[in-house]
Amino acid sequence: MGARPLMRAVVVGGGVAGLVAARRLAIEGSAVVLLEASDRLGGRVAATRVGGVTVDAGAESFAVRGGAVRALIDELGLGGAVQEPSGSAWVALPDRTVPLPVGGLLGIPSSPLATDVVRVLDARGALRAYADRVRPVLKRGRYDRLGPLVRERMGARVLDRLVASVVVNVYGADPDEVPVDAIAPGLNGAITTAGSLSGAVLQLRAAAPPGAAAQGLAGGVHRLVEALEADLRGRGVEVRTGTPVLGVHPAPFGGLLTVSTAREDLQADRVVLAAEGAAALDLLSDAAPGLGRMPRPAPAVSRAVLLLVEDRRLDDAPRGTGVLRAPITTGVRASAVTHLTAKWPELGARAGRGRHLLRLSYRGGDAVPDATVVADATALLGLDGLHLAAREDVVWTDTAPALAPETIAVRRALAGAALPDGLAVAGSWVAGTGLASVVAAAERAARPGAS
Repeated sequence: MGARPLMRAVVVGGGVAGLVAARRLAIEGSAVVLLEASDRLGGRVAATRVGGVTVDAGAESFAVRGGAVRALIDELGLGGAVQEPSGSAWVALPDRTVPLPVGGLLGIPSSPLATDVVRVLDARGALRAYADRVRPVLKRGRYDRLGPLVRERMGARVLDRLVASVVVNVYGADPDEVPVDAIAPGLNGAITTAGSLSGAVLQLRAAAPPGAAAQGLAGGVHRLVEALEADLRGRGVEVRTGTPVLGVHPAPFGGLLTVSTAREDLQADRVVLAAEGAAALDLLSDAAPGLGRMPRPAPAVSRAVLLLVEDRRLDDAPRGTGVLRAPITTGVRASAVTHLTAKWPELGARAGRGRHLLRLSYRGGDAVPDATVVADATALLGLDGLHLAAREDVVWTDTAPALAPETIAVRRALAGAALPDGLAVAGSWVAGTGLASVVAAAERAARPGAS
């Protein structure tokens, strides 16, 4: 008998999801081709330079939950570069700027009467939040949306000052629109067993691994993309950039799938569709025609303004690792500022004493004048007269935000659709926001039997 021919796999999309899926397929024994429409790999994990310092332009940390990212980092030989953030974030309220409470989940406090919670809510708001402990709990059914859940259990002050500050700024979503199970899996069940929302948060945090909830890499998270690309090439994966995919559909013979490009049609036993949201939905039109008739999510555009600031007053990290602006706070256009060189001491050492990297986040892609950026940084960090030495802007467009109602509806329809054998879907629009979700889902999509 002759040797069994290699399974052929095609991965569409060269972001982190596609890179991880291609690696897993190669490990499982497939001959893999990865197709990326743009001229670079990595998607929203990328690097840029500001004032001569290399810094992450996109994701600069990853959640430790589940362990998928850390396992990947260790396998790629980057385990020694893992670092934990130094300090914690603050929140800008209409009347004061104070540290975010520790021990919460999505801003929901586990101990409503803790000193750091009272500092944000004041005594009356904290007592209202504590009333959650004595309110009856649903024994049947589930809470649907996060905002109404928090408002009912703990009051509007917790929602407006804490939860919205995290969910709007970190996840780009409206708490009143986000399904609880989409943003906090397990929370509904924990509420029933713990008897309160705060008790549920405490229960979920107790089940999480010890240590920081997020970690980074010395030199930047973008090193993950470089390591993945080198790993793929070492495994014989054919990586093609500048190669848009025109269609994915079942071949008319042999139970194969056809991936069409302008250059050729590729026949494959396995296809992992890891393109960004809008492109993925277009390519699914043949395999799952019903998705094409569903409302599409509105793209979310954001601008990251990276600044190099020369000011020794920032050496002491006056507001921790940065500040989230509560949506109820006006007078500042930026939604958040991250003090990168305080958050990551290794980056601070590379920048040099007295030189600080800040990242300001803005919704929308419109240009922001220097004067506005400096005024926003000044207001959020509580320092006057900051000296701007260099600036770099990065605009990101998410064509299918993971927590948008339309994306969630499409995702649910996709889960019930009968995709052709061998076709699986990955990426943040189906997996959820953040590297922890993306990496774990891409690993699953690439394993035998995934579809």
